Order: sequence, then C-alpha cells, then structure tokens
Amino acid sequence: MEEGFRLWANPSSPHAEGRKARAALEDARERIKAALGLGQADKNHELIFTSGASEALWIALNRCKVSRRIVSAVEHDAVFRAAPDAAIFSGDEPLDSDSLIAVQHLNSETGTINPVSDMAAAVAETGALILSDCAQSAGKLAFPASDMAVISAHKFGGPIGIGALLVRDFNLLEPVGGHERGYRQGTENLPGALGMAAALEAGGPESWASKDAERLAFRDALAKGGELIAPGTQASHIIAVAHQTLSAQALLIRLDAMGFAVSAGSACSSGTLKKSRVLDAFGVPDEVAARTIRVSLGWNTTPEDLERFAEAWASLC
Repeated sequence: MEEGFRLWANPSSPHAEGRKARAALEDARERIKAALGLGQADKNHELIFTSGASEALWIALNRCKVSRRIVSAVEHDAVFRAAPDAAIFSGDEPLDSDSLIAVQHLNSETGTINPVSDMAAAVAETGALILSDCAQSAGKLAFPASDMAVISAHKFGGPIGIGALLVRDFNLLEPVGGHERGYRQGTENLPGALGMAAALEAGGPESWASKDAERLAFRDALAKGGELIAPGTQASHIIAVAHQTLSAQALLIRLDAMGFAVSAGSACSSGTLKKSRVLDAFGVPDEVAARTIRVSLGWNTTPEDLERFAEAWASLC
C-alpha cells in the first residue's frame, strides 16, 4: 500500500506519472485474478475494482443486462438493498437468458457452503446467469464457477474500502462511463488494490486449510456448552452457536467485556434486536435464534485465541 501512496497520480491520466499508476493497477488486477485461480483460459474473468462487496453487488444486480433477478432467501442484506424487488428463489422458477440468480458461496452467519459451481452447471443450458457473493470465501476456499462473483479485501486480511466484481464477459453489463473501462465511476483506489493483491498472495486456500483441524476442535468445544447452528456443508471459520440460556445481546456484552468481538446476525445488522432474516430462512426457531451468536475466525486468529475463547464460553455455560 505504501508503494501505491507513492504513485500519487490518477491511473487514468495519460502523463508519465499516470501511466506508472496504471501499470501498477493492472499488475494488481492480474495478481488478484491469478491468486483466485482465474488466470487460466477456461476460467478467465474481467475484474472491476470497487469500494467493497456492497458496491460490487449493486453493479452486478443493477447493470446486468437481464430483466429478472432472483435471489436466495439467505443472501447478505446488501443483496436485498441492491435489488429490493428481486424474487426469492424457490427452485420452481422457469429460467432463461433473461434471468440472473444471486447465490452466495459461503453464508456469513452460519458458515454454510453452497455448491455454486454445481448450480452454475445445472442452469447453464437455460442461459440463466449466476452471481455469487464470495466475500466470505475468497482466499479461503476454491473459487467457484460463476458468471459474476464478488469479493471484499478486508475479509481475507486486506484493507477496508476495496473489493471487486469479477465478470466472465463485460458484455453482461451495461457500461456507465467513467473509470474501470467504463463500468464504474470514481478514481481507482491504487493503494487498496495493491494491498488486496498482497493479502491474497500471502494467504490462499491451502494455507487457510492448514488450520482446519484446530478450528474444528474449537467448534467441538463450543458445542459442549451450546447448540451449533450448522445447516448443510460447513466452513471451519464461521460458527453459529446458541447458548443454553443467555440471549445473544447478553452474550455480546459479556464476551466484549472479556475481550472478544462476536456478532449476532450479519455485521451490517448486528446492532438491531430483530431476529436474523438468515436464521429465519434456515428454519431456526425464534427462541433459539434469540440465543445465537456468530463466531468468526480471521487470518490472524491464533490457537491461543481459540483456547481463551473456549474457556470464556465454558465459564458462561
């Protein structure tokens, strides 16, 4: 990022300093694609830098050249804000080339992994498009096949305020003019792009998976004093667990006092007292949802952190 701050010019400027910034930006773009496994001929995607996953989702859902938008019931709130009139996916919809289906790769509240690549293959013959929110899985799980995908740098240790929309073909989107080949307005965040590339290269699915055993042992420790909310296939770094008696709000307060930052629902709505829409869609009873918190493990979470949290959790049970 320091290198990006030294290259002070607008990457779209034609003068020498602008060309230096442009070269660094394009290098970051290709490094990110390569780190995600999208550099091969059969997995090539265009990459549009954005301010984060929310903006990337907005561009995909509002600029895609389709008239029907269908979303799963457990998508992040940013999807529903970007496409408030979208239909909720039921599995019975007739699909065609005028349809865009939004389905996240990894649920941010329960850690459920959706088989996005299988879904994309299943709907390909209909001509329908798949948009996958990969904010929680990028750099941690193998990148799924899709027509469009969304990533966010701070989810894998990069800077806040930078993300990307990956697009199989620019022709899927209506251009708006401005930067990023005319698909996004606003000067590109070069320091953020370089930090994003560096963070992806420093981690990746293989290094992330190397800690799976300790994370799974941690999950088992939490299950001893609570009820795991674990629908479907689970990732190891997001755990939804319900306490036996304490409410989610009480847990947040008490764990915060012990030095632990956890959430109830998604981070964007954890300050509310409403039941999580995601837990409701997964069929979690109201009284269980009211006692459920989300424990997320980051790139810098240590075994000692897990041990301390397990001890704190046990003291509350």
